[in-house]
Amino acid sequence: MSLKDLGEVSYFKLNNEINRPVNGQIPLNKDKDALAAFFKENVEPNTRKFASIKEKIDYLLKHDYLEEAFIANYSDAFIEKLYRYLDDQHFTFKSFMAAYKFYSQYALKNNEGTEYLESYEDRVAFNALYFANGDEEIALRLADEMIHQRYQPATPSFLNAGRKRRGELVSCFLIQVTDDMNSIGRSVNSALQLSRIGGGVGINLSNLREAGAPIKGYDGAASGVVPVMKLFEDSFSYSNQLGQRQGAGVVYLDVFHPDIEVFLSAKKENADEKIRVKTLSLGVTVPDKFYELARKNEDMYLFSPYGIEREYGVPYSYVDITEEYDNLVANPNIRKKKIRARDLETELSKLQQESGYPYIINIDTANKANPIDGKIVMSNLCSEILQVQTPSAINDRQEYDELGTDISCNLGSTNIVNLMDSPDFGQSVRTMVRGLTYITDASNIEVVPSIQNGNSLNHTIGLGAMGLHSFFAKQLMVYGSEESIDFTNIYFMLLNYWTLIESNQIAKERKQVFHNFEKSKYADGTYFDKYVTGDFQPKTAKVKEIFKEIFIPTAEDWEALREAVKEDGLYHQNRLAVAPNGSISYINDTSASLHPITRLIEERQEKKIGKIYYPAPYLNNETLPYYTSAYDMDMRKVIDVYATAQQHIDQGMSLTLFMRSEIPRGLYEWKNETKQTTRDLNILRNYAFYKGCKSIYYVRTFTEDAEEIGSNQCESCVI
Repeated sequence: MSLKDLGEVSYFKLNNEINRPVNGQIPLNKDKDALAAFFKENVEPNTRKFASIKEKIDYLLKHDYLEEAFIANYSDAFIEKLYRYLDDQHFTFKSFMAAYKFYSQYALKNNEGTEYLESYEDRVAFNALYFANGDEEIALRLADEMIHQRYQPATPSFLNAGRKRRGELVSCFLIQVTDDMNSIGRSVNSALQLSRIGGGVGINLSNLREAGAPIKGYDGAASGVVPVMKLFEDSFSYSNQLGQRQGAGVVYLDVFHPDIEVFLSAKKENADEKIRVKTLSLGVTVPDKFYELARKNEDMYLFSPYGIEREYGVPYSYVDITEEYDNLVANPNIRKKKIRARDLETELSKLQQESGYPYIINIDTANKANPIDGKIVMSNLCSEILQVQTPSAINDRQEYDELGTDISCNLGSTNIVNLMDSPDFGQSVRTMVRGLTYITDASNIEVVPSIQNGNSLNHTIGLGAMGLHSFFAKQLMVYGSEESIDFTNIYFMLLNYWTLIESNQIAKERKQVFHNFEKSKYADGTYFDKYVTGDFQPKTAKVKEIFKEIFIPTAEDWEALREAVKEDGLYHQNRLAVAPNGSISYINDTSASLHPITRLIEERQEKKIGKIYYPAPYLNNETLPYYTSAYDMDMRKVIDVYATAQQHIDQGMSLTLFMRSEIPRGLYEWKNETKQTTRDLNILRNYAFYKGCKSIYYVRTFTEDAEEIGSNQCESCVI
């Protein structure tokens, strides 16, 4: 029997029986039966056996499955020691879905696809050895964090670490286009190259002149952003890793750009084929001024990027529209047109109802909270990466006259349930930072010099979290309650504290800080003001009990950290970001990201397999009342939780809104009818803005025929 011809198996049938209640009860035991059957019928007979660890590694090296360099950093004796430790932990998957996802998508297989060549322990070992880069202590610590599933590297890192034939370790990329043909051409090539090596690509188009704008030296006029969008969509469709995955990209446009209406129209189902984009994701950067004009029901002006760059001497994205709005309106040298702000607000909501797009980046909110010198102008394919960028200048030979900085994303997640059981919370987080640091240090995207430059200067990482709803349910907390907010506040404060501690320690060891550290709010100490003067201690009795054995820094501890950072700096420009995660959370047997679960028994449609059912983690009679579906929850509670975490996260979070097309009566006080309207989304977007959320990812709508509009398609962060 081989993986290509498994014959008659029972585990899919057993798993499907979870969805058939017995005497009104969910037969969760069927999932355990499916898990046992999967190992007996699939994994055990199809895993290649080796007499020893050395024999296994020698085989994998000889047949070009593993890179030699990272193995050569360690003695055979140490590798044996690491494996003994992993074996002693007796790791087991807790669900059929977790095991199935790992072996179908992550486990190394032979060239013919007929044998498994590694177990979960092997993948953990190779990750630990690879990211420790020869440091035995760090390798053991990383192995400890991963085998207990306190730490989960992002999919590209976890999947590719140590493999001889692999993609990149980074999750996604961000590039921006400036208003000239050389930049457009270079950016299309960059998108092709980045899509080829893996990961989603975010592209900022806000600097491009609008359709109809003049072109110096020509009688014709510019075609605007939509034809450029089509170029990028075709590029991602072509550059798809030899058909293994759909190339994925998102384009961002500012809400005050003159092409904003046609930009949004390009995603509509009934759009003309000449402008319609089918696979490209859309994002909109929204300055504070838009919310003000919409609230006052006033007109809004859309400003020509060509005129702005000519008047201000910088690309459109680098002008503060909110601050300069009145000056822009009054300036006769800048082309502009007028529309109703509320009409555009309604169009945003209509499109979100229809497709889940666009993502919303509250760009002023992000920049006000940004402690780094420079400006954030865009985000990534999942809306959680928010880092400063500088534009490049490209000459007619497609060379860089001025090399700017673009972004690659080095991501990983804490598993909240398991990290809260860590024997040393602080050391766990510090170990994760070490693992992520190796990815940024080793990353070398030379095919796109602006990406390489940004990474080498800034050493950015993005540690996040998954399993918040699972933790709440296990602790018998209601999502969005006072206790849940209290816990979220302390947890993410601790992530911030310990990542700062370790970044400072690395800077001290290496005597190296990120570029322009001296111009940051870390260097002058003002970043730490809120922690030194505020009260960041647990407030509720339950949360005090939860954290009773975990160190909580006092104002004095924050003051000491401030002085240490002022003295020795930070190695990483950015440290925290919460990705949506997805299938990687299944492997961790926990809920995805920070949002609520959608179903008690989640239904996944797997290619060529059919439906697989996944019960909510830790589901039992006691936790059942605490597992309210996101579709039945007031989204303001979700926004409250995200906003609480956001105050400690230097980048962003993939905040998804979950709506029913028919909203349960009484869920929102402003509604008399049940049908979802654009007004509902307008109110929720404004609520997120006023609560300080930097971004809104998808709007997912659950229709009455059980279809989900706006389901996540980002393979980089989600698989």
